[in-house]
Amino acid sequence: MIFYTKKTKPDIKKPLYTVVFEDRRLIAVNKASGLSVGGDRWDEGQERLDRLLEKGGGRVFTVHRIDRDTSGLVLFAKDEATHRELSLAFEKRLVKKEYLAVVHGRPSWSETACDLPLVPDGDKMHRTIIDKYRGKSSLTRFRLLLSAGNYSLLEARPETGRTHQIRVHLAALGCPVVCDPLYGRSAGRSVEKGVFLSSFKRGWRGDSLEEKPLLNRLGLHAAGLAFSLDGAELLLQAPPSRDINALITQMRKNALGTNSN
Repeated sequence: MIFYTKKTKPDIKKPLYTVVFEDRRLIAVNKASGLSVGGDRWDEGQERLDRLLEKGGGRVFTVHRIDRDTSGLVLFAKDEATHRELSLAFEKRLVKKEYLAVVHGRPSWSETACDLPLVPDGDKMHRTIIDKYRGKSSLTRFRLLLSAGNYSLLEARPETGRTHQIRVHLAALGCPVVCDPLYGRSAGRSVEKGVFLSSFKRGWRGDSLEEKPLLNRLGLHAAGLAFSLDGAELLLQAPPSRDINALITQMRKNALGTNSN
């Protein structure tokens, strides 16, 4: 089931979210980048995923959150008992989370982990900062999937759930997420315009003035959740959105040495 925003052009609709799983106790959706999961303390006027779900089918309870600009999988409970059970599972780190991240750089490692302690809302820009004295324990495991030009696709598995954890840890490793206005290469300066095919495709011969970016928003996608509920194991997956998928396809072609568009 797919839900859309109002048309921006007569024949173009932008999907807000897609329901990927639903039963009597929970609902899981694949949300678009730019849609807030719940109340945003910095801007309550933003459109909210929880309210959109409630308009379509009754009250929901927010179990966890992902950043507004991150696309991908979000889980909601339909009753208070399920909400308590799932929230406790997240708190006890019994839920396995998987993200895809498109980043700047080509890591020298195939796998690594970052355990730098984090303090949410730690500076004037309300960013999460690294602080070995005041920070809360944080751990993210990373695996390199492929590289193309000066970009890489990583799998990220956060074992803790600190605000902006993946983004901060990747920036600290020297591989910031592309188009990240808070922790990316252009943070605090000019806005990053996006990832262009010409920046990594060998022999590209297009028109640089007409070229449009393959991706021009935060390159982070919540791809999967695995957890247990009532003794049953659930594995939920959300396919990458069209823009990230198009970029991954071109990166994979480049990595394989092809020059087709």
